[in-house]
Amino acid sequence: MMPWSHISVGVAKLDVAIKMWVDEFGFEIIARHSGPDEGMAALWRIEPDDFVDQVLVCSPGLSSGMIHFVEFSDPGEPVRLGAQVFDRCPKNLDIHVDDLPEKFDYFKKKGWRFRSDSYGEVTTDTGLTFREIHIPAHDEINVVLLQVIGEVQPFNTRGFAGIGPAISVVPDAALESKFYQDILNLDLTYENYLSGPEIEKMVGLPPGAALNIMILGDKDNEFGRVELVAYDGVEGEDLYPKAMPKSLGFLNMVFRVSDLDSVAERLLDHGLLCKQHPAATRLFGDGGAVSFFAPSGFQLFVYQL
Repeated sequence: MMPWSHISVGVAKLDVAIKMWVDEFGFEIIARHSGPDEGMAALWRIEPDDFVDQVLVCSPGLSSGMIHFVEFSDPGEPVRLGAQVFDRCPKNLDIHVDDLPEKFDYFKKKGWRFRSDSYGEVTTDTGLTFREIHIPAHDEINVVLLQVIGEVQPFNTRGFAGIGPAISVVPDAALESKFYQDILNLDLTYENYLSGPEIEKMVGLPPGAALNIMILGDKDNEFGRVELVAYDGVEGEDLYPKAMPKSLGFLNMVFRVSDLDSVAERLLDHGLLCKQHPAATRLFGDGGAVSFFAPSGFQLFVYQL
């Protein structure tokens, strides 16, 4: 199974999202559709006229870790409106950067807000050292600037690469991980348990709370991965029912495969429900699709290549 192709994000104003991701982060628009959309309307079970404008953006040279932004004509409220850090929902978009201290200073001078006064730096038990800082962005999405010390990435001219992991907060990371491995054939690429004052400060957790993290995807591709986070010592609200079109924010995740029937068969073999969608013209291709839900309630789509 390939990494996820793209995630879908509902936006109130598409030009605001473009200003951040294209103008500042150096992504490029690789496809656009303005006006009603019958193919996407059938897939998402909303009306064609609910679509105002759509773009698919990607850091140049990458084929995964993309974002599908959709401006709706009459949007609902943001999925994460008023959410706590540990509420269960599609949460963060982690974007790799070449020099976090430089990026932090640059955006701070431009008046951007951050969730902490400075970036955090952590070295895990496995010896991995990373820096990150959280940005509360448009439509209540949470963008994380992530620098992994020593990594070599296809950074664009602005010093950014694609979305590495897209983070999903779940009640049970082990159960969710098994689902992604069994149904989507993803590899477990990383697993760790993070706790302590530095983590609490960096993430914004109460004292004594901790994170159980599992990252899945393609071992040979750092982009388009799924990061599952389950919190210990704190209980969050389930916001996954809100993560449906026409809400604003991070809504769903899309994979693309050459053999769509095999995905549907694995779902049925595991006693899981799915819906098969006929081929239709959409922004990112004309093939069929299968939609279903992960154990957490996160909606996933698999499209025919």
